[in-house]
Amino acid sequence: MKKLKVHYFQHIAGEGFGSCYDYLKAMGAEITATEFFALPTDSTIDIDALPLVSDVDLLIIMGGEMSVNDEANYPWLKIEKRWIRRYLASEKPAIGLCLGGQLIANALGANVKRNPQQEIGWTLVNKSNHIPEAYFQLPEELKVMQWHSETFDIPKGAIRLAENTACANQMYQIGRNVLGFQFHPEITPHSLNIFIEHEEEDCVFKEAYTQSLSSLKKTQKLEYSMGNQLLNRAIDYVLQV
Repeated sequence: MKKLKVHYFQHIAGEGFGSCYDYLKAMGAEITATEFFALPTDSTIDIDALPLVSDVDLLIIMGGEMSVNDEANYPWLKIEKRWIRRYLASEKPAIGLCLGGQLIANALGANVKRNPQQEIGWTLVNKSNHIPEAYFQLPEELKVMQWHSETFDIPKGAIRLAENTACANQMYQIGRNVLGFQFHPEITPHSLNIFIEHEEEDCVFKEAYTQSLSSLKKTQKLEYSMGNQLLNRAIDYVLQV
């Protein structure tokens, strides 16, 4: 039986692959990564340094602190988006998480801009109305981890799956094989601690829809499970192309 080849794009040092690592390993997946965070901010890479599209069965694009629009400071973003477009043209499965969801949308021509509200912490997200039955189905309400200042427009040809009052576009689907998240279903205690450490150093979030770092440090293990299970279902869904 052919091994599932999963590749992920990582933008934060130490973040790892999130909650779905064990799930994919249990499926016998071979997991590889491109670590963009390891590149000097003033450097670029050749697109041929990235994997061959034919060598990837599932692409997962992780979050990050940079903006998709900040190509001047992160010139490799242009190459990453070019590769994403090439990959999506193959109609293979892809999942984007926060920055990853923004990168997929932007690679397809959608605008990524400052959201009216910054979101940080555990918030509620609602399933959008009138989602056709053939699309990925969500619970009516989800408690998820948010960590963003910007947001994506829904790409042309996509459908919005989730929303809330702070940020209209929380999740989208393209075709049968691509899911983009604004939130972090992959969050684990380890990755949350990294997010908190970065925020304590940089003090980026100051607006209304934020949860205090002190309360986030007290997050109970059960709170991670809804998002983690959603991501596992999302993986199953896009792989059934």
